[in-house]
Amino acid sequence: MANQPTLDELEDRGAFVRRHIGSDDATRAQMLATIGVASTAELLDQAVPAGIRDHDELSLPLAATETEVLADLRRLADRNRLVKSLIGIGYYGTITPQVLQRNVLENPGWYTAYTPYQPEISQGRLEALLNFQTVVSDLTGMELANASLLDEATAAAEAMTLCKRSLRDSGDVFLVSEDCHPQTIAVVKTRAQPLGLHVVVADPRTEDLPEGTFGVLLQQPSSSGVVHDDRDLITRVHDAGAMVVVAADLLALTLVTPPGEMGADVVVGSTQRFGVPMMFGGPHAGYIATDEAAKRGLPGRLVGVSVDRAGRPAYRLALQTREQHIRREKATSNICTSQVLLAVMAGLYATYHGPEGLTRIAQRVNRLTGILAAGLQQAGVEVTNTSFFDTLTLAVPGRAGQLADAAVQAGYNLRRVDDDTLGVSLDETVTFADVAALLEVFGADASDRAGLESAAMVGIPADLERTSTFLEHPVFHRYRSETEMMRYLRKLAHKDVALDRSMIPLGSCTMKLNAAVEMASVTWPEFADLHPFAPLDQAGGTLELIADLERWLAEVTGYEAVSMQPNAGSQGEYAGLLAITGYHRSRGDDQRDVCLIPASAHGTNAASAVMAGMRVIVVKCDEDGNVDVEDLRRLVDEHADRLSALMVTYPSTHGVFEEAIREICGLVHDHGGQVYLDGANLNALVGLARPGRFGSDVSHLNLHKTFCIPHGGGGPGVGPIGVREHLKPFLPNHPLVPEAGPATGPGPVAAAPWGSAGVLQISWAYIRLMGAPGMRAATEAAILHANYLAAAMAGDYPVLYAGEHGRVAHECIIDIRQLAASTGIDNEDIAKRLIDYGFHAPTMSFPVPGTLMIEPTESESKAELDRFVAAMKAIRAEIDRVASGEWPADDNPLVNAPHPAVDLLDGEWSHAYSQQEAAYPVASLRDDKYWVPVSRIDNAYGDRHLVCACPPIEDLAEN
Repeated sequence: MANQPTLDELEDRGAFVRRHIGSDDATRAQMLATIGVASTAELLDQAVPAGIRDHDELSLPLAATETEVLADLRRLADRNRLVKSLIGIGYYGTITPQVLQRNVLENPGWYTAYTPYQPEISQGRLEALLNFQTVVSDLTGMELANASLLDEATAAAEAMTLCKRSLRDSGDVFLVSEDCHPQTIAVVKTRAQPLGLHVVVADPRTEDLPEGTFGVLLQQPSSSGVVHDDRDLITRVHDAGAMVVVAADLLALTLVTPPGEMGADVVVGSTQRFGVPMMFGGPHAGYIATDEAAKRGLPGRLVGVSVDRAGRPAYRLALQTREQHIRREKATSNICTSQVLLAVMAGLYATYHGPEGLTRIAQRVNRLTGILAAGLQQAGVEVTNTSFFDTLTLAVPGRAGQLADAAVQAGYNLRRVDDDTLGVSLDETVTFADVAALLEVFGADASDRAGLESAAMVGIPADLERTSTFLEHPVFHRYRSETEMMRYLRKLAHKDVALDRSMIPLGSCTMKLNAAVEMASVTWPEFADLHPFAPLDQAGGTLELIADLERWLAEVTGYEAVSMQPNAGSQGEYAGLLAITGYHRSRGDDQRDVCLIPASAHGTNAASAVMAGMRVIVVKCDEDGNVDVEDLRRLVDEHADRLSALMVTYPSTHGVFEEAIREICGLVHDHGGQVYLDGANLNALVGLARPGRFGSDVSHLNLHKTFCIPHGGGGPGVGPIGVREHLKPFLPNHPLVPEAGPATGPGPVAAAPWGSAGVLQISWAYIRLMGAPGMRAATEAAILHANYLAAAMAGDYPVLYAGEHGRVAHECIIDIRQLAASTGIDNEDIAKRLIDYGFHAPTMSFPVPGTLMIEPTESESKAELDRFVAAMKAIRAEIDRVASGEWPADDNPLVNAPHPAVDLLDGEWSHAYSQQEAAYPVASLRDDKYWVPVSRIDNAYGDRHLVCACPPIEDLAEN
């Protein structure tokens, strides 16, 4: 055959781009016609200001095929060396039940879901989170636990500020036990410094409390392995008018008296060892538990039990007025995302094993530790802690390095405390064969197993053994067989709406494709089973991947350096503001503490600024939603000597490219300030403009938005920061891994050196698969799709804000306020009615009350966009029927939405509309219908009757 294509021509390197972007040439032409432009280039010229456009091609690797990317990831994985890590200090080997790995961790029905702000379509994951809260509160002996935090170290820092808020007239000293995990001590110090709190590291068990102490942090078991009886100490601290925080190991608490029973005020920790791999440091679900009196001061999210309209029990996020977008600079924490997917895993791990299974695992770990302790002592090795759960500290004068190296040769990483001291922490994965191999490293004879077992040391003192029961609710006893567990997981997932079911059009949240090929390597053992403090020569592949990603993200954003450590967008904000503060102080400008924030900004901005020790001053927005440049000019003049930073989101939270962004950045710089550009909306910039080149000094990048790490039902989030050259010295660092950041940095903002390193393969794969042209094409499609929706719905719902040429960015806000005023149907009614059509609602009442913010992303097809438009138009027709009086204002499908099947089938139907109109408002739903499990939930009832753990079955029946 003539003119046969070459092999290079047949290698389809754009295949993944076409899979990722939902529209094709034909449907894009149709959308452009609806918008009223001839080409994408014309649309971009109208939407994106010429002054910020960057026409340089991104210097990224050529787009690769899925097969090539998987092969490259396998090469990187093979560069990692799997050594069984017995380092401990908060990270342990664990066995992930395959039924959970396959049906939850690797299931898009779980990992592509969004935060459960619409509780009616989130009942499955809310139930799983309630299980998690019950596990934590039961094991810690506390009354209340939240739905997870980012890691143990940040949970301890949050507990410190919780104590300070609870004791407003107290001193400013937070005493931290020197036997807490070192990364926890470091993060607490980082968090305390901007707030003017003083951290004293000492031994509170042998030393007096410093004057002005408001709180004490203890570790149980301690970092060196000691199981402490702290009842007398806690009494002494309380007598001094201070509070006690205990960082506790949940597995140990199945055997040890819980801190709550000892009198602790707050208990924090990690749930990593409940079935979640170490993942080179994260993501993992931290936890915080306290008593009911502190419920309104708890950071993060709290799942509670309420009732729906029919009185049926239903779950929801409780006390939502604590959310940062409402409280802003008055927020008690900047926590926005949490670690929902990992909390779900940990809670289900406990559900699957039950109390007896968890106890058996703990007993086995403790028993093996006792055998190891006896064998070491017989060999003449000094075990310095006489009490223990899973950790032994060994005195080996002058031999720590030699023995640690010998252990690595035998296949084990130990904790090298100093030249004279080693630590060893056993876990669920350890067998007697491992213990025998360790004993041989220390020159001990392990051939007599029976003798070693009979000589095993008892690690938990009798008066510290747990006597109270836990996990008594039936949910922790029913699902023992894999069949039952599989069906339970299916039942929970079936209650929810995730991206595997339909488009999630949430503005500001970028719910785009999380491709299977990007996710594939997350659970590979070579990546997943790395301890964050393992010798770095064992993590060569992961470190190469991190270096690649840092370099590519810097290229995409126009910054000179990137830190991967912040493990959520909120922590990226915080780290970026610390970098700005460090820069000012290095220049002697200690007085610069004013942070200007536009009125439209996301609430975490203000909360992060307060946490960073700044004073927040709000900049007005004009009637078009843009930063009011004249008000900014006035404020930078007024605060010139104290101006630290401006935090600005670009494109704006209103979904518009502001024309004046360069002028705005210039005004701040001219008055000595720095520009923090919130990267939440970077999906509208990649390949078109680079923040580091049009005036920004630092940004956080939401990898769980633009760069495809899934939202996981509310976490994991990953929020690295990019900075200009002058801010590089002030990036986060880490006391245990100097390579993780500059020595001049402010300290760590997360427990692990590279934050949530275990999911960075996802973003790495996305960039490799897309290449520079693909990344730009994705941005163009995101802007096209948003403008198509705005144009397609314009006749029914006015778009609130647009740019100079009438175009939006990657999202648009539709205004429902006029409709609500004339018909009584508000944005919440529309949001709940969309559930009947099978859609997750857009973002409701943010940033403008009474509106809906819609972001379609580049991954949706025109068919799906049209299905959403059809639903919105049908809802508008329903509103018109209410307005005309055909349907009563208090009895129509909108105010009664959503409609579960039970409401349509039970009893007589007495509404002014038919069951068919309630359930099948458009014909396509007859082929594929999502049935919501509950009707509209009563939020006020849930707050008045706060229940945040699994309630007795009898109580639920009464409702």
